[in-house]
Amino acid sequence: MMHRLIMAADVEVGSIVGADLPDGRRVAVYNTGEGYYATEDQCTHGKASLSEEGILDGCVVECPWHFGSFDVSTGMPKAMPCTVALRIYPVTQEDGWIMIEIDA
Repeated sequence: MMHRLIMAADVEVGSIVGADLPDGRRVAVYNTGEGYYATEDQCTHGKASLSEEGILDGCVVECPWHFGSFDVSTGMPKAMPCTVALRIYPVTQEDGWIMIEIDA
């Protein structure tokens, strides 16, 4: 099921914005300049919020707690101590909105 998440204009190039899904889960939305991506908001290594504390460089988000990082396009860990992938959510744009695919 597709869900209208956030206005694309609210996610500037190089930024991360947090948003809540209808079931209460929180996601981080990224604008890499080449596209929009969405992952779970919490780092899989610690309890850090990637939308509030993460640093985006291209397609890589770094968690400032322990400096581990992830590829936001795949969710795969890029640097230790992160070893577990982030959950990713497929996104599209429609009428200026970022739409996210969520489980029904």
